[in-house]
Amino acid sequence: MTAVRSCLIGLLLSGVFAYSAQAAHLVMVEQDGCHWCAQWDKEISEIYPKTDEGKHAPLRRVNLRDLPDDIEFTSKPVFTPTFVLVEDGKELARLEGYAGDEFFWFLLGKMLDAHPDATQVSN
Repeated sequence: MTAVRSCLIGLLLSGVFAYSAQAAHLVMVEQDGCHWCAQWDKEISEIYPKTDEGKHAPLRRVNLRDLPDDIEFTSKPVFTPTFVLVEDGKELARLEGYAGDEFFWFLLGKMLDAHPDATQVSN
């Protein structure tokens, strides 16, 4: 039992450190039953990691009711979905809601353009 527990703790910690090692990531704050979260999933989630935006700011999903301790939000998210650009555990920018794919890509592009140093992809 101890070996299994150690292995699980190691996997959890490696996930936390993986996010810390990236220059920036996009946190999606969501909750069960959120219509707009489901719409984002349908229209964006499958392609997001394949896009330049997804490579510059990989997605991390968190639940509104169980926000992680490793992110310093400028204020507690209230709406879902809320997309938060995070670097070194600190919020850089925020997009609240989802009004369709065109608005999402446009506003995400503005967020990423406003923080070019945080969203550089290292080769």
